[in-house]
Amino acid sequence: MKLRNTANRQASIAMGQYSGDEYVSVGEVPLPRADNLKRVSVLPLVFLIFYEVSGGPFGVEDAVGAAGPLLALLGFLVFPFIWSVPEALITAEMGTMFPENGGYVVWVSAALGPYWGFQQGWMKWLSGVIDNALYPVLFLDYWKSAIPALGGGLPRVLAVLALTIVLTYMNYRGLAIVGWLAVLLGIFSILPFVVMGLVGIPKLKPSRWLEVNLHDVDWNLYLNTLFWNLNYWDSISTLAGEVDNPKRTLPKALLYALILVVLGYFFPLLIGTGAVPVNRELWTDGYFSDIAKILGGVWLRWWIQGAAAMSNMGMFVAEMSSDSFQLLGMAERGMLPEFFAKRSRYGTPLIGILFSASGVLLLSWLSFQEIVAAENFLYCFGMILEFMAFVWLRIKHPAASRPYKIPMGTVGAILMCIPPTILICAVLALSTLKVFLVSMVAVVIGLVMQPSLKYVERKRWIKFSTSSDLPDLHGNIRNSNDPLID
Repeated sequence: MKLRNTANRQASIAMGQYSGDEYVSVGEVPLPRADNLKRVSVLPLVFLIFYEVSGGPFGVEDAVGAAGPLLALLGFLVFPFIWSVPEALITAEMGTMFPENGGYVVWVSAALGPYWGFQQGWMKWLSGVIDNALYPVLFLDYWKSAIPALGGGLPRVLAVLALTIVLTYMNYRGLAIVGWLAVLLGIFSILPFVVMGLVGIPKLKPSRWLEVNLHDVDWNLYLNTLFWNLNYWDSISTLAGEVDNPKRTLPKALLYALILVVLGYFFPLLIGTGAVPVNRELWTDGYFSDIAKILGGVWLRWWIQGAAAMSNMGMFVAEMSSDSFQLLGMAERGMLPEFFAKRSRYGTPLIGILFSASGVLLLSWLSFQEIVAAENFLYCFGMILEFMAFVWLRIKHPAASRPYKIPMGTVGAILMCIPPTILICAVLALSTLKVFLVSMVAVVIGLVMQPSLKYVERKRWIKFSTSSDLPDLHGNIRNSNDPLID
């Protein structure tokens, strides 16, 4: 054995740089992992993040319809600095401090206790399942112009069911497969917009980008569309236990994915609003395929529609991976019954996948706007808890080992959280009464569910257990200058 001093861990690290030490931020016990399973490397992780956040410009059309070209373009330039960058930075710091499945549930539990950790898990899981219910809707919206039968009725119901079953099976087969599938789907989804851009450049009229009418803006739809398309950076944290060397891989992947996501939104919007006369009423789900037909012909339209289908497949499998591994991580922490920690022979969380798929099927009847508004509302509550946990751990444990640390002190951390918190308040304030009531019912269910599960545990009606391999969250957050014994 040897002694190693880790005082150099507290050096401020810029985005994309890392410390070279082993993970010891909350104890020295290795995390429970199946040794025969392949870990996720940087490239698949980049595209998993890409699909958990974005998946391409499919779904951004409503921003133009709600506010016009200028505000839509400005939104996708400015909004990332208000929301995406802070969320990605916090995910990089906290995800390397607690690199285990469960992600943000573990952060909140460490800072605020297991009760609020459970609430975080419930709200984020539910918002993720609601979000995932959107992708079959978007998939069918892009194909209904070519196949009108998919617009409604029994064919649409059967299509949603078949799509959900096929994509759920992919998740069952393994996270490594999902990661490399995301790479292939991502390349296929991005390429047609590059071609559309090249075809559309000669037809650009920059004056169209400046069109705006502040008296005719649907601010609720505008903000919800921006928020939905640029959040969920923290979702990748629930897979941290499956990542190869997460203290290095996670921050790097977040940086690359951030660049990819912003470019993937802004460039198609720049071409679509500049190369075709803007009719805001036409800018709804699936309109990019119509723009592709105008600029390049039927062949490009079919390519965009195919890319949309592939993109929605990628978003579905990435989101389901995050949701199901979150349930597995919560079970390993004793927050959920032990059977949620059960893995398939491929290393995937079998019960978590089944629960997440069932939720998708139950919610897939909702419309696009209802899904976006409902999941945004619940997601906002979860993000408030994340910001509180991040700031609290900075105050309470300033010297704890952070393999990646945002280069700012406690005051800077608090200031960084203020703009996204204001945005959260705006999204919540603009929600409709229906969305508010439904979301509050969901919140109340979580508040009651946790003590109910504890009662069931005390009565021993269902078995709960905490993995002995996991570090102690509440009694052993280690300082970076403590000597370690290897």
